[in-house]
Amino acid sequence: MAGQGTPATALLAKRKISHSTHPYDVSPEAPNYGALVAAALGVPPERVFKSLVTEVDGGLIVAVVPVTGELDLKALAAAVGGKRATMADRTVAERATGYVRGGISPLGQRKRLPTVVDASALDHPTVYVSAGRRGLQLQLSPADLIALTGAVTAPLAGR
Repeated sequence: MAGQGTPATALLAKRKISHSTHPYDVSPEAPNYGALVAAALGVPPERVFKSLVTEVDGGLIVAVVPVTGELDLKALAAAVGGKRATMADRTVAERATGYVRGGISPLGQRKRLPTVVDASALDHPTVYVSAGRRGLQLQLSPADLIALTGAVTAPLAGR
């Protein structure tokens, strides 16, 4: 697995957290990117989660939601006690996390941002999130994801 090291994988190794990495080959510009990633990995799409950087009342928040649904911005704002949530500007998201769009991991970010994980993650023994670069996913338990990010859980995914 040479060449697959990222701040996210380094964090997991340092903390001795059980995980596995899974490379895939899908263009981040492809329509239905998340569903294509799930198919490439051979896993149900409800187990693959995307990390979206948002702004809630002017502060950055990471929302981790299944690729099968859309982020409910009102639910996110409510989950963190805010009034209004919007998607963060791509440049702002990349600068804050240290990752590029299509490869933003909820783990090992340049600046640890408050995180909310969709409650559906708890329905699975393991989930998949970006490992911190395009073409690589991490598989880990939802409990470890929540613990490492200091996340709260809430229903965030609209259909």
